[in-house]
Amino acid sequence: MKNRLNKVLGIALFVGLSSPIAIFAQEKTFKVTVEEPDNGSIKITPAIPEDGLVKEGTVLKIKTTPDSGFSSDGGYFYNPGEGMWTQYHETMKPEFEVVVDREKVLGASFIESDELEGFKVTNNVVYAKPGVKELKYDVFSPEGAKNLPGIVIIHGGGWSSNTEDIMRGMARELVKSKQYVVFSIDYRWIGQLDGDKEPNTMGDLIEDVYGAIAHIQEHAKKYGCDPTRIAVTGDSAGGHLSASAANMVDMIGDGGFGEKEGVYEYKPTYMPKGKTVAQVRKEIKDAIKVAAPSYGVFEGSFIKRFNKDITDGEIAAISPIESIPNIEERAVPQYLIRGTTDFLIKDEDVQKYADALEADGQTVKYVQVEGAGHAFFDWKPDATTKETFAKYGKPYIEDMKQFFDAVFYPGK
Repeated sequence: MKNRLNKVLGIALFVGLSSPIAIFAQEKTFKVTVEEPDNGSIKITPAIPEDGLVKEGTVLKIKTTPDSGFSSDGGYFYNPGEGMWTQYHETMKPEFEVVVDREKVLGASFIESDELEGFKVTNNVVYAKPGVKELKYDVFSPEGAKNLPGIVIIHGGGWSSNTEDIMRGMARELVKSKQYVVFSIDYRWIGQLDGDKEPNTMGDLIEDVYGAIAHIQEHAKKYGCDPTRIAVTGDSAGGHLSASAANMVDMIGDGGFGEKEGVYEYKPTYMPKGKTVAQVRKEIKDAIKVAAPSYGVFEGSFIKRFNKDITDGEIAAISPIESIPNIEERAVPQYLIRGTTDFLIKDEDVQKYADALEADGQTVKYVQVEGAGHAFFDWKPDATTKETFAKYGKPYIEDMKQFFDAVFYPGK
């Protein structure tokens, strides 16, 4: 009788733990916070409870609606505590979904509609997929564009974060004059941060940049761009990559990067069908006319902190300062800029690069922005970043553009 009673109690206990009430008690929840936007509204389905706790795995459907006179700048979410700076995960679509798999903050950004007039934006053009992540770029093309020079922007983020979306403020400023078609590109993150089994090297990232340029040249006319006239720019890590793109063209090849002693060559991640590496090298070399690597890294020793096993040969190969073309071989005027309160990039490092450019006969303009810190060319949905961009980014993007104008529109 006792054994039968224990068995009945065991069955009852099992049934009780398997009941919907017991399962619900074990369900995991995460805090979801909604940042109420200015100049528009955001609707989330299902609605977020008052305590903000949402069941793990819930798919939140988000719809953003601008106020009259405003347009959508992008929806976003971020994961608190993810990285040194807030890492925004953005979409340019007015409706998007977010899966609750950890604590989330959701929001939307809106911009005055007239800031988006006069040009067309083509988002997420995929140019290659060498690993887990699709590599893409956005195109900002003036209405009626035909045979205009192109500007390629390369984003920053320590080679380990951000996407091309963070440079859309700069792209919008550069395209406004209707003198340029602007391409904002993405690339792989260093190491295994994209989820790749094999760690991505700095050489891989430089190959991505050349691959993006090769793809842009192949499709440039579709956007009203002249593929033979290109400027490159980028900030921070993108400053390094844009200087690399401008200076290292002669290293484009298929000999491998460090696979043979003393051989360091970059094979573009994307190769146009029917073209040899030599043809692509010549086309890129002839096309890049000017560069503006902003508050960038110009010596590989700085990069060694990201890869302590890197060899001296590899350091030299990824250092733009080691590959400056002599003016007798190729002219590449360069516009350099840095904020006076930048805690990452020091004046003496930028000045050393400027001096090296001048020593090889290259035209260089080095501007220091009084009171500006790091990354003032970035665009993010938070108010502080937007204010910094308005104060420092806009006027010095115009100064940069005038430097480009002197190359592509001399005498005007």
